[in-house]
Amino acid sequence: MLNWPRRLQLAQLPTPLTKLTNFSKSFSDVNIWIKHDELTGLEVSGNKVRKLEFCIAEALEQGCNTLITCGGVQSNHCRATAILGARLGLKVHLILRGERPTVPEGNLLLDYLAGAEISYLPQREWKTHPQFARELQEKYRTQNSNALFIPTGASDEIGLWGYIAATEELQADFARLKLTPEFIVVATGSGGTQGGLTLGVELFAIKSQVLAFNVSDDAAYFTAKILEDVTLWQQRYKESFDLSRLRIKTIEGYLGPGYGVAGKEVFETIRNVANSDGVFLDPVYTGKAFHGMVSELRKGANGALAGARNVVFVHTGGLFGVFPQQQNFQFD
Repeated sequence: MLNWPRRLQLAQLPTPLTKLTNFSKSFSDVNIWIKHDELTGLEVSGNKVRKLEFCIAEALEQGCNTLITCGGVQSNHCRATAILGARLGLKVHLILRGERPTVPEGNLLLDYLAGAEISYLPQREWKTHPQFARELQEKYRTQNSNALFIPTGASDEIGLWGYIAATEELQADFARLKLTPEFIVVATGSGGTQGGLTLGVELFAIKSQVLAFNVSDDAAYFTAKILEDVTLWQQRYKESFDLSRLRIKTIEGYLGPGYGVAGKEVFETIRNVANSDGVFLDPVYTGKAFHGMVSELRKGANGALAGARNVVFVHTGGLFGVFPQQQNFQFD
């Protein structure tokens, strides 16, 4: 039995698990299923909400009235935190990587509309953001406010619970559909969703292999990050788990030019999936991971998904990230 910590009910759960009927027809013997975590809620859609259910609960346990978090200018996590903070009556201070745009678009526009206070750190100074967050916490203390710092993507030992719980939800989905997928596929950027799923399939004895496609960093980084987070999770929550059981697998080769920058092939994949099944991916996370998954499936026995008959793709959201990059789509 797991020692579940306090959790807020913020997401619209359970999210649907449905077959990507039309797109799957492009394969003779593989069915692609979508776990629709882009439907966790309208304004706060995506995977981050699951993690924030636990992180914000921790903030309230500590008597915090302010949330400090960080990410890119178009961070889905920051947008979700800003909106949830508004709903819960908590102040939100975002530390965003990059320069302030002349016109806010996509997630950033929603951050401002939700009333978040925003500080920008240039890319060259980004390594200092943890120190900057500590300085903000001290500033709020002098104002008689208590602030919790939530790391990028809510990816830490607390946030892990979000996708441990999601794995339990997947287990129920599989039982209802009489489905035994060989693979569960997800994009990985800060490692928390990948870590929660990788730990969850072991905790709930699910046979599926979790495969992550990196949209930043490399496989070695994610292995180290997940091992660190799970170790801290064990220590914090007094959970007994053999780390050698973790099957951490990150597939490289689909990052493209860099984080948040996608090649033409990713935009084509996004358009194809929207055309075939009315499902919208984004060029930062899900588009790259889905394109990587399809590319590996087409390799057959030589690909990372060799032997797949049923594959579950976890749709982690990101729709608002499409609009700032709309110029990259080609239409006849």
